[in-house]
Amino acid sequence: WTSLALARTNWTKSTCQTHEPRRVDKMRPMSTIPRLADWAVERRFEAFLDGVDSPDISNPIHSTEVAQAFGFKAALVGGVTVWGWCARAVIEALGERWLEDGWADVHFRQPVYPGDSLTIRVASGAQPRAFEVANQEGEVCLRGQAGLGNAPWLGELTDSRWRTAEPAPTELPALTLESAPAGSELRPMAVPYQLTDATTYASEKQRDAAPPWVGPGARIHPGWIATRMTPLLKHSFAYGPSIHTRTQVQHLAPAFAGQTVTVAGRFIRAYERKGHHVAELDGILLAESGREVARLRHTTIFRPRAKE
Repeated sequence: WTSLALARTNWTKSTCQTHEPRRVDKMRPMSTIPRLADWAVERRFEAFLDGVDSPDISNPIHSTEVAQAFGFKAALVGGVTVWGWCARAVIEALGERWLEDGWADVHFRQPVYPGDSLTIRVASGAQPRAFEVANQEGEVCLRGQAGLGNAPWLGELTDSRWRTAEPAPTELPALTLESAPAGSELRPMAVPYQLTDATTYASEKQRDAAPPWVGPGARIHPGWIATRMTPLLKHSFAYGPSIHTRTQVQHLAPAFAGQTVTVAGRFIRAYERKGHHVAELDGILLAESGREVARLRHTTIFRPRAKE
């Protein structure tokens, strides 16, 4: 969503279907981003706000009041929530092996609002498979690629030796371009994901309470994995409304519910781009055994620009 103009604000609060490849009807509405021409999997979904509509939540850009103050027409549905809604379609295209030996590179292009009618498509053909999410106007809101094995960019992700979870201090420093700790490790955090948590997440955040997300041997949902990066950054720094722009995730091993996951990581860089203050950070998800189950890179606008 970096291409969106943001209004001036004084805010200071800190059923999956499989198809034969098809051709898009040229008369359908198109966004400025070309739509997928051929696809093998399609799913339709109605967007909803997966949390409380309140400016007092952790990221108030997901509330109507604050989103409208920034020039959006309604509360923004979380990008990683929308990415989670893609999981069934990606598995339909690539198989469940993708959950433990696969990757995705996801770009969030346009806002998704509660009530939007979304079409999720995964391309046909060879890997990597392109995928997209478009709204009822034909605007592409999310676009990316997914594949099996190691991602071509996996070697670019950084390691973190600080892997023992610690509680956050009572007072956190503000995240600014000047204070951003480029290259430094972030404070690790412990996050329980018991079977009851798996059921709650699948039911309330994904509206998909079915295997492999629930029941015996339940897998940790890919949407939940991607969601770990914002809390990781907020475990070390305080900042206000933010807009997630990109997730890169590599699944490395089976990730099962019924344990406490440790999230560790490293702050890569902070910079200004078109008036936005942007942060990039790498993350590692560790099972209770200490095994790495996923690596990620997360890009977020932690201070959106004000419209001129």
